[in-house]
Amino acid sequence: MDIAIYLFDGITALDAVGPYEVLARLPDARVRFVGETVGPARTDNGALALMCDVARSDVERADLLLIPGGFGTRGLEGDEPVLDWIRSMDETTTTTMSVCTGSMLLAAAGLLEGREATTHWASLERLAEYAAIPTSRRVVTSGKYVTAAGVSSGIDMALRYAADVFGDELAMTLQLGIEYDPDPPFDCGSVGKAPPAIEQAIRQRFAERE
Repeated sequence: MDIAIYLFDGITALDAVGPYEVLARLPDARVRFVGETVGPARTDNGALALMCDVARSDVERADLLLIPGGFGTRGLEGDEPVLDWIRSMDETTTTTMSVCTGSMLLAAAGLLEGREATTHWASLERLAEYAAIPTSRRVVTSGKYVTAAGVSSGIDMALRYAADVFGDELAMTLQLGIEYDPDPPFDCGSVGKAPPAIEQAIRQRFAERE
């Protein structure tokens, strides 16, 4: 299974690395981290770099394409070379995935038109700008397109994919292997549960980054 994960400056690291920890353990999986050029892609806070090991121009197909999110996606929504590559890759995939605002790039490429999709809650309604149908579920499947909500939901998405393709037993084995057993200290992990002041603080922070 040929898996391509796209990296770019301004990425949120867990959007790529979370699903990677599951997908890389699938039978006969080959994972490539793809970027505009070979070299580092800096995360959205600039503190961490992920390595692109192959240039976008050298990758023409994949069985599974994953587009992560992060503040860097906003500038890529109008980047036609990136969107053209996503469209071209999508023609070869059996599954096209996104995490967080990565779905905004799939939508900007015209791949989610008329489809239910999700993204980070702070950007959810923007999906409608590209004729997608915003849906607040943590993981949304529409045909071969699978979109996950914010950041940590990419792990859920990858485990569901493993179960759908390879069966529950393998997916559970992978879950135990990475000891994915969430037990957060606060029940504040979705916008519907968060106090208004916390939600507003996040919205303000995001607004300052755009």
